[in-house]
Amino acid sequence: MKKVKIGINGYGVIGKRVADAVALQNDMELTGVSDVISDWRIKMAVEKGYAVFAFDDNYKDQMTASGISIKGTLEDLIANSDLIVDCTPKNIAAKNIEKYWAANRKFILHGGEKHEVTGHSFSAENNYESAIGLDATRVVSCNTTSILRTLTALKKAALLKKARGTLLRKATDPWESHLGGIMNTVVVEREIPSHQGPDAQAVDSGLDVITTAVKVPQTLSHIHYWNVQMTRSATKEEVIEAFKTSSRIVMIKYEDGLQANNTIKEWMLDMGRPYGDMYEVAMWSDMIKVIDDELFYAYVVDNQAIVIPETIDAIRALTGIEKSAENSIKKTNKSLNLLK
Repeated sequence: MKKVKIGINGYGVIGKRVADAVALQNDMELTGVSDVISDWRIKMAVEKGYAVFAFDDNYKDQMTASGISIKGTLEDLIANSDLIVDCTPKNIAAKNIEKYWAANRKFILHGGEKHEVTGHSFSAENNYESAIGLDATRVVSCNTTSILRTLTALKKAALLKKARGTLLRKATDPWESHLGGIMNTVVVEREIPSHQGPDAQAVDSGLDVITTAVKVPQTLSHIHYWNVQMTRSATKEEVIEAFKTSSRIVMIKYEDGLQANNTIKEWMLDMGRPYGDMYEVAMWSDMIKVIDDELFYAYVVDNQAIVIPETIDAIRALTGIEKSAENSIKKTNKSLNLLK
């Protein structure tokens, strides 16, 4: 089997997870990871046996001085890769793409960048086929990924008319909560709709979706509440069956003790998930409420993990090593041990 060579630029919260996921695929080869840091984070990449590259010669000298064995610079990583997954912080990736274009390399960005930067935004269960063979795409943000998974499932079941959602957003990532975040307050996003609704429409322009968002003082995950007007009256059982058509939505029960995001995180850790990651949308089945043609539901989103399977599928689509969305999703789900 031909393996595509994948380089990761940015070894942070998303980058390290993408690197681990790439390393699990039998049709991909991780050529290395690139970054500007010289601390414990990039040293973990060395411990895992990943080839480490510096962003440029200046950072190469700093990293070498810190005892890190460097294989080269980002230009060398690009030259040795078929595709680069850029996992650098917001607004930095958009500046890196000139290097990828100049080297005639395919690349993937993430939701921190604007849709216009690549002209294509990706969600595996929604528009995999439209990404096949493209030079670039953007895997949409964690919240938008969850919106697309759930609304696409309803749309495929011919149940979706319009959707209105409220997002309770984590304040920051756990590892850097000592650097910032909020306490004893909540912060509302000023604009209505919040950016997630229009972002979902960048993937599927036919979605009638409006979102509002509130930042809350916790770091574990996001929680969504949704009110959907359906195309007709339906039963709760019909709705649940529609959601179950997505292999990346898992039904959980409040009565099982999974009442909050911290208990769900502990569940993932008990299952042995790397970093306690949850790749699925965790939806409370016993909270789903149907009143005539109105549907109400809530779910949890792990912002550090949900885009990882999407990124793996985007790699297959852009490189053309798998033309079937269904086959790619099955491969990715199996390698990451997603719940059935």
